Amino acid sequence: MTTTRRKTSTTTGRGAAPSRNHTPAGSGARAANPGGAEAVDPAELPVRPGEEPWTTAEVAELHAELNSELERLRDEIDAAEAALTGLMRDSNDGAGDDQVDAGTKNINRESELALANNARDMLSQTERALARLEGVGFGVCESCGQAVGKARLQAFPRATLCISCKAKQERR
Repeated sequence: MTTTRRKTSTTTGRGAAPSRNHTPAGSGARAANPGGAEAVDPAELPVRPGEEPWTTAEVAELHAELNSELERLRDEIDAAEAALTGLMRDSNDGAGDDQVDAGTKNINRESELALANNARDMLSQTERALARLEGVGFGVCESCGQAVGKARLQAFPRATLCISCKAKQERR
């Protein structure tokens, strides 16, 4: 039987998972820029050599994408928790179930737990990316300190490593 960790949070009230690297939005990490996307100076965001600098419209689009991702993930977590509540309630009602039925219920419950935990992790990463965008550190590789790259961040706004550092990490 597999066991999964159940993560809980006190940061958002929506069941977000804290992580070792998590900096919740609104926790002081954005003291430099108290507003949203309009407070971010695109000229301060790093770019790799050969890339065009960030524009205000691109920063606003990225900010809106991260905010919509937050809402989507919170809704997904709420739905997963509701499904888990139903599965937990049904698991106590297993009188007369054979081994196959009990196994199916366990697999469904473990699958829902894994999906909920994955959504919590993504929520944490998204909150952290938003806090970095509004504060300090967005677009800077956490490993080497170089620019992550505008194109990479537009494709994957939660990226915290440049391509070469990410490749090194995946080879380990």
